[in-house]
This record gives sequence, C-alpha cells and structure tokens, in this order.
Amino acid sequence: MTIKRYFVEDIPRRKFLQMSLKGGVALAATPALMSQLLSCRGAEQAHADVSVDPQLLNRTIRKALEKGGEFADVYVENRISRQILMEESKFKSAVFGISQGAGVRVISGDKTGFAYTDDINEVNLLRAAEVAYYVAKGTKVVPPVDIHETVRESYVTIKLPLQDIADEKRLEVMTKANQAALDYDPKIKMASISYYDEVRGRTIANSEGLLLSDALPLLFFIVQTLGVGNNTRHMGRERLSRHSGFEMFDEVTPEEIARICARESVAMLEAKDAPAGIMDVVVQNGWGGVLVHEAVGHPLEADNIAKQVGAFTGKLGQKVASEKFTMIDDGSLPNMRGTTSFDDEGTQMKRNVLIKDGVLQKYMSDILSAKQIDQERTGNGRRQSFRHIPIPRMTNTFIDRGKDNPEDILASTKEGLYVQSLSGGSVNPITGIFNFTCREAYLIENGKKTIPVKGATIIGNCLDIIANTDAVGNDLAFGPGICGKGQSCEVSAGQPTLRIRGINVGGSKARRG
Repeated sequence: MTIKRYFVEDIPRRKFLQMSLKGGVALAATPALMSQLLSCRGAEQAHADVSVDPQLLNRTIRKALEKGGEFADVYVENRISRQILMEESKFKSAVFGISQGAGVRVISGDKTGFAYTDDINEVNLLRAAEVAYYVAKGTKVVPPVDIHETVRESYVTIKLPLQDIADEKRLEVMTKANQAALDYDPKIKMASISYYDEVRGRTIANSEGLLLSDALPLLFFIVQTLGVGNNTRHMGRERLSRHSGFEMFDEVTPEEIARICARESVAMLEAKDAPAGIMDVVVQNGWGGVLVHEAVGHPLEADNIAKQVGAFTGKLGQKVASEKFTMIDDGSLPNMRGTTSFDDEGTQMKRNVLIKDGVLQKYMSDILSAKQIDQERTGNGRRQSFRHIPIPRMTNTFIDRGKDNPEDILASTKEGLYVQSLSGGSVNPITGIFNFTCREAYLIENGKKTIPVKGATIIGNCLDIIANTDAVGNDLAFGPGICGKGQSCEVSAGQPTLRIRGINVGGSKARRG
C-alpha cells in the first residue's frame, strides 16, 4: 500500500494540532480504516490491533502446502505511525501513516515462495498462498497442524501508551529539545528535530500450529545541530529510541539529548586533519558498538553461513578472537530498540552468546537457515514489513562488559586514535573487510585524549580487530540504529570502552608509524 505524504511549510502549532486531531493528513488506506480516519476523531481512534479469523489462517496455510512444502506461515501486520519534523524552530512537515497487509510464505527444501497482499480478505490470502506454493513447490509434503493460540514472554512494558498521548505532548518534547540545543552555545546556528512513533500490530500463524499476536510501540527521536566557527562547520547527531511508551522522555529528557548533540557540534569546530597509518584505537562505550555490529555481526548471520561463504564459515567451536572478547545478541533486553517478545517468525527472543572468551559458539538464524545449518532457531528472523520475507538479522548486539577500567585503558595507550562517535559504515560479509567514518575522534598522546581530528576512517578485517582487542572496559552502554540488509530494521549496538591494537586509520595528513 502506498502512503501519500502531506507536507506543509512552517506549520503553526495550533494548525498542526487541529489537522492531526481531525485526521487531516492525506493518506491511502483500506476502506475499513478510512472510515476511522475520516471521522472527527479518526487519528485518535485508529489502532494497530490485528484481528483475523483463525479458521481463515488455517485455510490459507493448508492452501499454501497443498502442492507440496515443508513449512508455511502467514504474517499479518497493521502499522500506525506519526512523523514530525522541526527545523529552524518551525514545524516543517507531518505525516500520519497507516500500512496494513499480509504475507504468505512456503518453504520447500532450500526454496522459498512468498507473496503478499495489501487487502486482507479470504480471496487475496488464498491467492497469495497459491503464488507462494507455485514458486516453492516440491515433492515433500508435511501436513500442517491446526493453529492454536500461543503465549510468549513479553519484554516490552508500557506505562504511557502512544495512542493515549495528545499531539501537543509530541510537539512539546520537540520544542524543548530545539530550545536546549540553541541555548547550549552561540556557535549552534541551527537545530533539526525529528520525531517518529509507531504501533505495529502483528499476527503470525504457521503450519507447526503457532498462532501469536502482539502490538509493539516504537519511538525514535533524532536531534541534529549545526555548529559554525573557525571557518568551518560540523553537524552533530544524537538519537534516542526504544520499544516503549511515551515514558521514554521521562527517563531521558529531550533537553539532555539536545545538549549531548550540541556539545559534539561545538567540540569538532576545533578539529584538525586526521593523520593516517597503523595505530592503536580506543573506542568509547555505546554506539561505537556499531563497529562490531557491521564487522562481526553480519558475518555471523546464518544465511551466509548456509551458503558456505563468509569469514566465520566452518569455525564453530574454534578460537576466532582475543580471550577478552565476548559478543552477544540479545532480543530480550527490556524495551530496547532491537527488542521484541518474539521475532517475525514467532520464535521467542532470547540471549544468544555468539562468541565467548574468543571462541565461536553459534550463528544467528531464522527458521530456514537454522534448518540448513542444523542449528537451533535463535529468534533472529526479522522482516521490514509484511511485504518482505524474514531473514537472519541482529537485534541488540554487543560486546559484553570486561574487567578493565576505562580510564586505565586510555592512560595505558601511549598514542593512537580515540573514537568517540562513529558515523556510517559497511562490511563485506564474505571477506569480512569493513570501513567506518569517525564523526567525532581525538588524538591520543601520552595516554591522554587531546585535539579533535576530522576525516578519520577505520579500515580493516573483522578477524583482525577481534583478535587484536586487548582491553575491554566495565562500562557497557548502547546506542540505537537502523540496520540495512536489503531491508531495514531497528537495532541496538553496544560495547564497553575497548582498545584495538594496530588498526589501519585513513586520514588526510602524512602517514604515522
């Protein structure tokens, strides 16, 4: 389903609130949902609960397997979202969105058939089942089990449901962040505040008899600030995101997020050109974990392992990293951005230790790849929406806390690079080669963090960085992100302060060492 976006310039607060409460944002939706949105209280009444007749789901699964197949499932989704943008102290745009539909999948051997519909009714569901089985049809037939309601442990608690929050409150947190950013320092010349929330209703049924439903709230709050001075400028960024209710802003205030962002923008105005060469790198705790997310996490996803490609293929049970290095993916951490009660195939989320004390323990799998590599299902089957098939994806992935004191790690590093914030990065999961841009970084000189540097990049191989990690702090922290792998999904990445010996750092000055 295509959502038509309504954009306006410089929306006054009163006008925005009137439009939102009256469902005035233009969009396309199914007839049943349009009747809610076009009512005078439509935006308040719209909800993400998914209700589908279990007998219809049973019929759809039986149809999907009638020409052969080992497994079939139906994924039904209803997503209600709000997105608001504030720039130059004015509300620039607002989108109220609804997306609803269902996907049907059939697995036969290594083949997957998939089809989806935007309009959930018996005719369309059965037609999607026919298309899916036509793509994946095989000779082996596994009869489906009639579905029955299943209960999973929940890791998402809600105190202030998003559907109960007046839009005035949403605008208020944005205004507070904007003002705090501008008040931080005269060098902050502009702030951009992006607010997004959604409630995603899911129903999952499969041929093993599973029937699950839930509704997941998600908040994503982004502050960007532009610092100007010293004949240069720097755009800082700070993000806050959780699966939770609006109480997120009571636990971490919008002003706090804005000040963290503004600090970076001002500090980096003093940055000098980064040196290049092989050097020791200390990475600050928190979102720096995205380095390991990209460099190590993606190569540990089981779809590539099933194809016998990737840096960690065939290394299960072997030492692949420093004994100080333990890496975990845990979709059960309460209310975190990568957390859900169960994945998009219905598998319970749980704590998966991937590498323990340097030894490879397991891969992250979905239903298909778990069967292909003869491993347990780890709860990592995730999809962007009902229009996508589930694939192995990370949830909350992190290096576990160590025993080293963060101050001692820095003090014992004679010279190198201190990475306080990473920006974009990528990895080739087959070769394990990665590269990252450092958004905020400093030189280390005689065990101290000194001048800020710009233009630094980190380049290397995943096996090298985890083997060369020789210090891991006791200050584990996390940051929220968006992971792309053909599909996007919400994740958290985390790590304590750590040191990696001998990384290739790209810069604009003469090489060091």
